[in-house]
Amino acid sequence: QVQLVESGGGLVQAGGSLRLSCAPSGTIFSIGAMGWYRQPPGKQRELVATITSAGATKYADSVKGRFTISRDNAKQTVYLQMNSLIPEDTAVYYCNFQVITMTSQYDRWGQGTSVTVSS
Repeated sequence: QVQLVESGGGLVQAGGSLRLSCAPSGTIFSIGAMGWYRQPPGKQRELVATITSAGATKYADSVKGRFTISRDNAKQTVYLQMNSLIPEDTAVYYCNFQVITMTSQYDRWGQGTSVTVSS
């Protein structure tokens, strides 16, 4: 079964930047929307940003103007450029693909990558 592999997390000081990447371990037949979600310590998972197959984007209000989501359809990879990081951005970040097959569609999640922003 194809897994989503995330990379780019780590520890950064407030005001710094990180770039997350998420790619499948194999080729996926077709991908619709891609997205990033995060789960802060002790809180529920929340939407960070999504991007459709046509490139339309949506962001959580808390990250607008600081984060940018993008995708490379040839590589079946989604990115999240995170700038001006603040301690409140500390969370485990998960990527999400809308996988489309000949007969169905379903969500596939990455394993999560930890981002810690120190003050």
